[in-house]
Amino acid sequence: MAIDPSAIIDPSAKVHKDAEICAYAVIGANVEIGAGTIVESHAVIQGPTKIGKNNHIYSFASIGGDPQDITYEEGQESNLVIGDENLIREFCTINRGTEKEKSLTRVGSNNMLMAYVHIAHDCQIGDHVIMSNNASLAGHVRVHDWAILGGFTLVKQFCMIGIHTYIGMGCHVNKDIPAYMVASGTQTRVRSINAEGMRRRGFSSSSIASIKRAFKVVYRESTGRLLDQMLKELEESESDSPEVMQFVNCIRGSKVGIMRGPVEE
Repeated sequence: MAIDPSAIIDPSAKVHKDAEICAYAVIGANVEIGAGTIVESHAVIQGPTKIGKNNHIYSFASIGGDPQDITYEEGQESNLVIGDENLIREFCTINRGTEKEKSLTRVGSNNMLMAYVHIAHDCQIGDHVIMSNNASLAGHVRVHDWAILGGFTLVKQFCMIGIHTYIGMGCHVNKDIPAYMVASGTQTRVRSINAEGMRRRGFSSSSIASIKRAFKVVYRESTGRLLDQMLKELEESESDSPEVMQFVNCIRGSKVGIMRGPVEE
C-alpha cells in the first residue's frame, strides 16, 4: 500500500494494500477502495462509498459528497458505488444517492469522466461512457453503456440516455434520447442515428440499416400517426433486429417523453 504521509485516512476506511493514496488526499469514513486504484493529491472521497479496482481519481475530485437535495437529511441511508477501470479527472463531483431511489448512485466500469463533470444523486451510469468536460447530470438520470456526452452537455433530472448514443457539445437534454441516436444543437433535437459509433463498435451493416429504418419511421415519417402505432409497426417489421427492439423499448419505457427530431422544412 502506497499512502503518502500527508494523506488523511479515516480509521474506518478500507484501502486495499495495492491502492495508492497521494499527498493531501482525504479518505473519509465508510470508504472502500479496491486494488490498483490511484487517488491523486487533494482529492476528497467521502462515504459511504465503495470504489472498485484500477480506477484513477485525479486531483481535486470530490467523490461521495452529500446529495444536493433539499429533502436529504443527515443520517439517512445514502451510498455511492463505482466500478473498475474508470478515469475520473480533475474537479469531478459525484454525489451519493437518496432514499427516493434505493439510496444509491452508481457508476459502472471503464468510463471516462473528464474535468469538471458533475453526477448528481441517484444517477445510474453504465459502462464505457464518456462524459466530456463540464457535462452535468441532474438527479435520477440514467446513462446507458457506450454513450458519449459532449462538453457542457446538461441533462435534466429523470432523463434517460440510451445505449450507443452521441450527444453533441453544449446540448440541453430535457427528454429521453433513445438508443443509437445522435442529438445536437443549442435547440437540442435528435438528428440522426449514430452510424459511425456503431461501425466503430463492430455492428454489422444490416444492424445499422435496421436502426436507420427505425429512425425514419419515428422521426421522419411520423406525420398524422400516434407514436404507439409507429412502435407497433417496428415491432412487427423489425422483430428480428435486437437493436431496433432496444430502440423501441427505450421509447416504451420513457417516463418523460423522447427528444424530437429535426424541424421539417
